[in-house]
Amino acid sequence: MRLTTLLDTLDQGGNGPWPPDTSLSTVTDPFGGEFDQVISSLIPCRQNDAELWFAEREAEVEQAKALCRACPIREGCLAGAVERREPWGVWGGEVFVDGVVVARKRGRGRPRKVTAA
Repeated sequence: MRLTTLLDTLDQGGNGPWPPDTSLSTVTDPFGGEFDQVISSLIPCRQNDAELWFAEREAEVEQAKALCRACPIREGCLAGAVERREPWGVWGGEVFVDGVVVARKRGRGRPRKVTAA
């Protein structure tokens, strides 16, 4: 089973655009919900404010990237984000803008690097 499939079966909380469909889940938790708690305690994006991974300020984006470096599922998270072409945010320690990994997120309101013709 792919790691992103496993993560999709976890209780996401909140009101995300795609709540997991538990009727299709291939993972059963013989520990009665403890599995979600254990996984959540290991993953930085489950321990911190989710807004940090979608921040506009460069310092907050760098903080999210730093937290991702210690994450045990970083590679799976990044692979899933690339596959889904995530429109934006920090995924697997990388910054996505318009579905593409970029080296650094530029702040809002700055002029373009290349002037439009």
